Amino acid sequence: MRIVIAEDDTLLREGLNLVLRGEGFDVVASVGGPEEFLAAVAEHRPDVAVVDVRMPPTHTDEGIKAAVAARRAQPGLAVLVLSAYVEQSFATDLLADGARSVGYLLKERVGRVDAFVEALRRVADGGTAIDPEVVAQLFAQRRADDPVERLTPREKEVLSVMAEGLGNTAIAARLFITENAVHKHIRNIFLKLDLNPGDQTDRRVAAVLHYLERA
Repeated sequence: MRIVIAEDDTLLREGLNLVLRGEGFDVVASVGGPEEFLAAVAEHRPDVAVVDVRMPPTHTDEGIKAAVAARRAQPGLAVLVLSAYVEQSFATDLLADGARSVGYLLKERVGRVDAFVEALRRVADGGTAIDPEVVAQLFAQRRADDPVERLTPREKEVLSVMAEGLGNTAIAARLFITENAVHKHIRNIFLKLDLNPGDQTDRRVAAVLHYLERA
């Protein structure tokens, strides 16, 4: 798996480099700014990009803008964004072009190597990986008129874990319920969010995107 890293903090960038190489990934470029990142993506055509949200020159949203631009220039590019804080608007900006192959993790998660690598592989395989803390804060911001409020407490739990990117087996294990129960709850979620079987989009992806965009 070929990876480009974009992180302006030299220590963290080198740490990511070492961790990923140690896990057998091929880090083809490691850069410190958005312009260098876009150039590296164009040159190397990586499978995955690991990008810091805040990069030079203003350290606001350069990283997220570069990630969105990279996905438009290379459709299908998997992107895992790292942030020091929960910034919900940035998460939805990244997901706006489609919720496949994207991840949004807090930087503290990088220190938990197994969880970080698992999230990276999930994103590379076409899934999503949203930090549990991001999911928790989004749920705390729900509006009373939001369709998500139609869900039962258990259905909200299932959707929140699904938003992290976990599959049905992992959801069942996390919530200590059967896979059949997970299937039932997900069917109800689709129904209550008006996601029909005939829709052209992946209903699971659409449910997660709806959940994130409406916070």
